[in-house]
Amino acid sequence: MAAVIASYACGFVFGLGLLISGMTQPQKVLAFLDVLGPWDPTMAFVMAAALAVTTAGYALARTRQSPVFATKHLWPTRTDIDGPLTIGAMLFGAGWGLVGLCPGPALTNLATLSPQIIVFVIAMGAGMLAYDVGQRRLLPAGRNDETVPVPSAKR
Repeated sequence: MAAVIASYACGFVFGLGLLISGMTQPQKVLAFLDVLGPWDPTMAFVMAAALAVTTAGYALARTRQSPVFATKHLWPTRTDIDGPLTIGAMLFGAGWGLVGLCPGPALTNLATLSPQIIVFVIAMGAGMLAYDVGQRRLLPAGRNDETVPVPSAKR
C-alpha cells in the first residue's frame, strides 16, 4: 500500500510540475525547440532544474542500503551510445519537434479530451507496442538489457 501511495504522490508532483512549468503547452515547447526562430529559452531552465533535483535524488538514493518501497535497487547499467539509442533519439526528437509533446505531457493533456491529443497518445502507444513486439522477436526469452540489480551502497 505504501508503494501505491508513493506512486500516486510522485505522479501528482510530476503532473503538477508539467502544468506549472508549461511543458504541457505544445506551442511553448515548440518555441523552445525552434532555436533559429523566435526561441523561448525558458524550457532550458525547466530542464536544468529537473536535472538538479534528479541529481540530488539519485545521490540520496545511492546512500541507502535498500530502496524505501522496493526490495532491491535497479540501476541502469548501459552507458554505450549505439544504433538503437541514436535512432530512437532521432525519432523521439522528430516527434517532439513536430508536435511539441513528449509522453508525460501528452498523457497529462488527455484530461483536455482534445481529439488531437487522444489520437497522438493512441499513435504513441501503437509505436511503443510495435517496438515491444519487434523486441520480443529479436531478443532471447528472459533477456533484459535495461536494468540489473546493483549491490547496495556501502556506508
